Amino acid sequence: MASSLHSKGLVLHCLILALSIVFSTLHASEPPLTLDYYKSTCPTVLDIVRKEMECAVLSDPRNAALILRLHFHDCFVQGCDGSVLLDDTITLQGEKKAPNNINALKGFRIIDRIKNRLESECPETVSCADILTIAARDAVLLVGGPYWDVPVGRKDSKTAGYALTETNLPTADEGLLSIISKFLYQGLSVTDMVALSGAHTIGMARCVNFRNRIYGDFVATSGLNNPLSQQYLSNLKSVCPPVKGSDNNESAMDYVSPNLFDNSYYQILLRGEGLINSDQELYSSILAIETKKLVVKYAENPIAFFEQFSESMVKLGNITNPDTYVNGEVRKNCRFVNT
Repeated sequence: MASSLHSKGLVLHCLILALSIVFSTLHASEPPLTLDYYKSTCPTVLDIVRKEMECAVLSDPRNAALILRLHFHDCFVQGCDGSVLLDDTITLQGEKKAPNNINALKGFRIIDRIKNRLESECPETVSCADILTIAARDAVLLVGGPYWDVPVGRKDSKTAGYALTETNLPTADEGLLSIISKFLYQGLSVTDMVALSGAHTIGMARCVNFRNRIYGDFVATSGLNNPLSQQYLSNLKSVCPPVKGSDNNESAMDYVSPNLFDNSYYQILLRGEGLINSDQELYSSILAIETKKLVVKYAENPIAFFEQFSESMVKLGNITNPDTYVNGEVRKNCRFVNT
């Protein structure tokens, strides 16, 4: 049994290495982003974004998770180009109504408010893609997470990637190997994947995304003899009955501190109580050789988690859409391509 697990782990390691080499050639070019891109054209950009995000998070701490999720869904489809913000028009099919996005994404009005402020201060200067990237950093910071410098200078796309939402975005019931491959495709490592998954320390999941988990192997991973886990599972089942009709009922992915950005998400995985299958797979999957070590590391060491999360968020934000540097623009309204 031990040698079988070892050989599976070795095969997985070799496969990850091979995929990393293939995918790194796809995302090898460094984006032309700098920290002082708006120094002369819009020096107050960071202050304006921060103030609007402070208002948004003060009114509802859950807004932090909404913006962070928007940024992730943007970057995994065509790169961080603001395509996720586009509304459907007669000539353009946006990403908002794609199956993986339609009930998952909110927070668009927060970005609208920031854009309106910036258009008053610095017209036609700051891209929506940059606004979303800066706002995601501030969202994390405002609920107790780490700070990192955000390179800027992205352009907004004139297209959206409806079909790519299906192929590129990880889903709640996806297997570990499949999710790893989606991160590697974006030029992100297994370490980046485990660290960025820690974003689930804030935010909510819909019943449709954790039903299979709580009526599946939740008991097997959390243990039969833990009364606290049994109570938690009972609460989840009351929120999310087995019959459809309650798909949009929500539960916090981190029930310990749902509005605080910390490392309790990883501690929950150690107890086998991860809310969605793809999260618990990081620790409990038979293939979770490398990811399990990282889960343990971040559960024990919040500083290590914060440092890696910051580094991985910069890498995420650096996934650019090369086409935007030829055909991109700075949208006047984040919902529509300029006319």
